[in-house]
Amino acid sequence: MTATPDFWIPTVALAVLLLGDALISIRPPGFIRDCLDGVGFPRDWWWALIVVKLLATAGLLAGLQYEGVGLTTNAAVIAYFCCAAYAHLRANFLGVVFWVNCLGMLAVSTAVLVVSYLL
Repeated sequence: MTATPDFWIPTVALAVLLLGDALISIRPPGFIRDCLDGVGFPRDWWWALIVVKLLATAGLLAGLQYEGVGLTTNAAVIAYFCCAAYAHLRANFLGVVFWVNCLGMLAVSTAVLVVSYLL
């Protein structure tokens, strides 16, 4: 295991995905609104998710240069999507958005950690 990614392309791809997610969350489309409402996340706090995703993007990219930052950020992204999955399960909001978006991003972020840092 290394403190900077051996293979940097997956890390950059995850950063781009999170940046895109943050940008579309500024004016969230229906499926994002439905998801956040479906799990009972207060609308007054939606801005915090944008900040978290932007910070994760910055951390992943900074981790290309600074040892440990990307690995820690990648682990935090996995924790974020684990919390999102828990929120879905707790609210019994288990539609397509849960399976595709939430668990899909959990799988992608986990795969990036394995490919970039553990192999």
